[in-house]
Amino acid sequence: MQGEIDWKRSKSGLAGLLGPPLFWFILFFAVPMAVVWAYSFGTNVGIADIEISGTFANYARVLEPLYLGILAKSLAFAALATLICLVVGFPVALAISFAPPGLKTWLLIGVMLPFWTNLLIRTYALIALLRDEGLINQSLSLAFGWAGFEPMQMMNTNFAVMVGLVYVHLPFTVLPLYAALDRLDRSLLEASLDLGAGHLRTIWNIVIPLAGVGIASAVLLTFIPVLGSYLQPDLLGGPDSQMIANVIERQFKRANDWPFGAALAFMLMYLTFFGIALQSLLKKKERTE
Repeated sequence: MQGEIDWKRSKSGLAGLLGPPLFWFILFFAVPMAVVWAYSFGTNVGIADIEISGTFANYARVLEPLYLGILAKSLAFAALATLICLVVGFPVALAISFAPPGLKTWLLIGVMLPFWTNLLIRTYALIALLRDEGLINQSLSLAFGWAGFEPMQMMNTNFAVMVGLVYVHLPFTVLPLYAALDRLDRSLLEASLDLGAGHLRTIWNIVIPLAGVGIASAVLLTFIPVLGSYLQPDLLGGPDSQMIANVIERQFKRANDWPFGAALAFMLMYLTFFGIALQSLLKKKERTE
């Protein structure tokens, strides 16, 4: 059609579309991140002064056993929370994908509903449930008080941290899983069932392999924010439950050691880039097969 703009060839039109978001990205994301990255190669020369000296001492300090241990514990926490989210979220996503259209909408709203509430409020709600005088212990005391029930210590434990991490990040697992499962070719599932395979075998041999990219995306989208979580360990955990993000927060606030905090933060960034690159390789391998 004459007069219609070819966006692929019109450089001015493309620049007009990309200009404002690109400017926003550079000014409010790329530049601050570059400044923090530069801080990771600096040293403190005063209370509020940092000299960018090009030193790698901060990264060498990250490799000390103390911080490597905290990082390893954070990776273990993130891996366990992601695994629990995957085990719980996969049946939920599968049920939503096979639900009637009207019910499917309400189920998706139910999954996304926690996002409509502030994270801090949701974490304090968990405290109301898990503390010694909380709703769980009160209910168990009413039910088993005759047997001498004593309140269970759930707060300030690794268990409470794991509950908080799974509760907060479960939607990050369910939504990409649903997106992958909803696009499956249902005729393949029907053929598997018609040929005598049971439901569990069909899920294991047909559904999971076909949804492999969605599962990888769900794992990545869950693992990365869990690894960077600091609110749940800070409010729900004890001294032995602190994760690497809590150490980073202390370096920037209480210790006023911005160079070392920046080095710790970018170690997480490097791990994130590694995870994204690994996912891209898996996608590329799947496309070539």
